[in-house]
Amino acid sequence: MEDLDVPKLAEYLHLTPEQVKKMAVRGRLPGRRVGGQWRFSEAEIHHWLEERIGVSDADELVKVQKVLDRGQDRQTDNPIRNLCSVETIAIPLNARTRTSVIRSMCDLAAISGLMWDAPAMAEAVKAREKMHPTALDCGVALLHPRRPQTSILSDSVMALAVCPSPLPFSDTGHLTDIFFLICSYDDASHLRILAKLSRMVADGELLDNLRKSTSASEAHGYLCQSEEAIDDACSGLS
Repeated sequence: MEDLDVPKLAEYLHLTPEQVKKMAVRGRLPGRRVGGQWRFSEAEIHHWLEERIGVSDADELVKVQKVLDRGQDRQTDNPIRNLCSVETIAIPLNARTRTSVIRSMCDLAAISGLMWDAPAMAEAVKAREKMHPTALDCGVALLHPRRPQTSILSDSVMALAVCPSPLPFSDTGHLTDIFFLICSYDDASHLRILAKLSRMVADGELLDNLRKSTSASEAHGYLCQSEEAIDDACSGLS
């Protein structure tokens, strides 16, 4: 990770340098002055974007995803339907505690062969949950570690599971029954996956379909339909 100056961050966020400066001065961007010039930690900017994704509505998520997709080769960007295969989906997931859910989700992801230390990933995910729970009020949790675990991953991979009945997963009191585990190989991939998945989750139809799924293949089919709808919408706006 490197420090970004105002022009580089403005280009990345598709803003003007003046907008970046104003946001920094007002405390809306994590930055610091070095020798009278603004500097921004790339890691802190990624964390800021992650938090922004978490509080965005559907329209804002579209804008965030466009920022993250800009400058990326869409041909080489792995779609969610490939990251989350039938083999890494559990319908149902018979786990009743936060620890057992996280452990089971990491074991699922390991089936792909792209992640080879499920216990280490589980510890990283539990640490992230202690810092800031990922459970949403719609009954979904978007599990992920604080930083990419490149030492135990050969590529990004996702897992999905649905519990037969909701369970208290976070200290906020939310009941959760749908769990996604995002194991990204790098920060940029993580943000793009999180932004698109958040748009898919915001669609109540996908959640209803996942809850009524009776097999992993059926759930994967609904996931594909939802992602294709998002992609079609993005193509229509481009």
